[in-house]
Amino acid sequence: MFILIVGAGRVGSSVARTALAAGHTVSVLDEDPLSHERLEVGLDTTWEEAGGRFTVGHGMEVDALTEAGILEADVFIASTDGDNTNLTISQIAQRHYEVEKVIVRVMDPARAAWYQQQGLHTICPTQHAIEMFTSALGAIA
Repeated sequence: MFILIVGAGRVGSSVARTALAAGHTVSVLDEDPLSHERLEVGLDTTWEEAGGRFTVGHGMEVDALTEAGILEADVFIASTDGDNTNLTISQIAQRHYEVEKVIVRVMDPARAAWYQQQGLHTICPTQHAIEMFTSALGAIA
């Protein structure tokens, strides 16, 4: 499976390494060339020698998306640090490029729920934290 991940921060790079180790073809797009270093944490080789791809560019740039392989993508993951960017590029991947599976990280629970209803697979760490804290409070009450 070909997976395109936009955003090589802690989350994106960890998902990328895990997917590559599981045998998937993984391409990562990030605007910071230094984020490439995160992809190699824990590897005995370079990211590219391990089979990964890395493209420098912004996820809203058509040329960068094309170079990163969006036309080949079976899965698109938006994991930048901005909800607006993640939601916009996820919709582009879903509607314009017709990527089969689109996963988007959204920090705002209300927006995550709405976009989930629109057909995007949303992951909301904030909502997960709220649920965990609420459960922990219920356990000690």
